[in-house]
Amino acid sequence: MTSTKSTSTRAPDPSALTTLISTSASSDPLSASTIQILHNLQHQHLWTSVQVHRLNASSPAAGSAPTSSGDQSTTPYLISGIPPHRVYTHPDEQLYLLERGLRAEDVELERVFVLPTIKNQLWSLRKMAAVFDSLPDEAEIQAAEVSMNEGAGGEKVAKLAEYYEYRNKARLTKEWGGKRLLLAMVDRGMGGDGTVVYYIVQEGAVKPRQN
Repeated sequence: MTSTKSTSTRAPDPSALTTLISTSASSDPLSASTIQILHNLQHQHLWTSVQVHRLNASSPAAGSAPTSSGDQSTTPYLISGIPPHRVYTHPDEQLYLLERGLRAEDVELERVFVLPTIKNQLWSLRKMAAVFDSLPDEAEIQAAEVSMNEGAGGEKVAKLAEYYEYRNKARLTKEWGGKRLLLAMVDRGMGGDGTVVYYIVQEGAVKPRQN
């Protein structure tokens, strides 16, 4: 008489990201996606000083949490952090640096804001404008935590001091463009693999680059 043995299969342990979302985020998908994008910035793109900010409830961009996958029209969150390298340099700013023999690596890194979104989430110009209105002025976004100027010679220090002074003026007049942020879009729909894609979004018209 032959005997049969029953084998029990145990579900795999949840990943670190799944555990983080389940313990840190609320039940709405926008909150979970915000935590997922924050995790992606920290561990895949090596951002530091990452923070989550909640938009003002009265802002048109904040709205209310979506009730279904087809009603993902607003987001109440922003993320900010310091990337390991500059994300974007305005063409006129780039020319200014080149004319003075400065490289992007010589300039201190700055805090960048990220807007968490979900694929197929509905947006309008009014809501995007409200997000930009909630950001601090460019002249206020200084990353004092990180500096790349240690060990620079006297001549370079003088050039950098001149650059920072001119940069503050250029940003007040928007000579080097207005506010900008990264739009992070995560694929969380049916069949989505959770990939996060980042787009640079700028306020107002953008001067084209010249190659």
